Amino acid sequence: MLLWLANYLSEFEPAFSVFQYLTLRSILGVLTALITALSIGPWVIRSLELKQIGQSVREDGPESHLSKQGTPTMGGVLILVCITASTLLWADLENQYIWVALFVLLCFGAIGWIDDWKKVALKNSKGLSARAKYLGQSLISLIAAITLYRMAETPAETTLLIPFFKDVLIPLGAGYVVLTYFVIVGTSNAVNLTDGLDGLAILPAVLVAGALGAFAYLTGNVIFSQYLFLPYISGTGELTIFLGAIVGAGLGFLWFNTYPAQIFMGDVGALSLGAALGVVAVMVRQELVLFIMGGVFVLETVSVMLQVASFRFTGRRLFRMAPIHHHFELKGWPEPRIIVRFWIISVMLVLVGLSTLKLR
Repeated sequence: MLLWLANYLSEFEPAFSVFQYLTLRSILGVLTALITALSIGPWVIRSLELKQIGQSVREDGPESHLSKQGTPTMGGVLILVCITASTLLWADLENQYIWVALFVLLCFGAIGWIDDWKKVALKNSKGLSARAKYLGQSLISLIAAITLYRMAETPAETTLLIPFFKDVLIPLGAGYVVLTYFVIVGTSNAVNLTDGLDGLAILPAVLVAGALGAFAYLTGNVIFSQYLFLPYISGTGELTIFLGAIVGAGLGFLWFNTYPAQIFMGDVGALSLGAALGVVAVMVRQELVLFIMGGVFVLETVSVMLQVASFRFTGRRLFRMAPIHHHFELKGWPEPRIIVRFWIISVMLVLVGLSTLKLR
């Protein structure tokens, strides 16, 4: 929106042409989302409190979580508003990738909103049925996957890149749709599983978004992509603004979500953020790097899968409780210690993912 205005004004005053630079708009996108979140965050918290939209705690969860009962939830709405507003203000709205990313973000957010609302209305922690939730996620993911597949203009856009190997490229063909589907749905649910402690999910999501922003910028630049042996995909650079908005909104939300949390993001935030990271990773052809950088999300998901499999086949549990962050809680670790250590692991994994830019 503002890019269009700047382009128009640059016809009369050349100084406005500075807003054509992607780096500047990305920085402004981060700041816009961050400042907006910090500004309206207190109002959102008060509104949720007045409407008694509070967290319902699992009866079988750790006893330390009982004190969280009633804490305002559905705070992911704040994240979505800030991301959407910042993206619409600073991104090139003629870019198709931007609209696909926003579509996935907002549609998964809608699923999460319905889930959260049912939890609040029914005063329980179950919400939307697993079948209905998965059906909605599948439908949206398939629409996005097919749309991206039809948008592809070069073989590079549907080729799987293997990290650390510059010459190992696997053409996917129609398998691209299947991979895209699983990446979006898988990442969405992985972030949702991780969102169990104050600030545990949001900072890793911010770190991954920032790293994907670097990949998006480089992939959309013909010179840098050639130098780094990345596939050049025209238009993906604009996703840097979308990812910058996630960084800004996420940091603004963390201001209120840090321990002890004043607000929880709920499924409306977790499902949408995970899906957004997944679809962007597909667009910039870094699905496997996302698997590395989002290792904390992967660990949480695998811990649940192993717990279920172990109990079903052996009758025993591998962990005291899954996801694994609850295991450490029940071992007596203070919640802030678990959170910060998981953050540190996320920083390490993101750096490993970024190293694939040169280690090829």
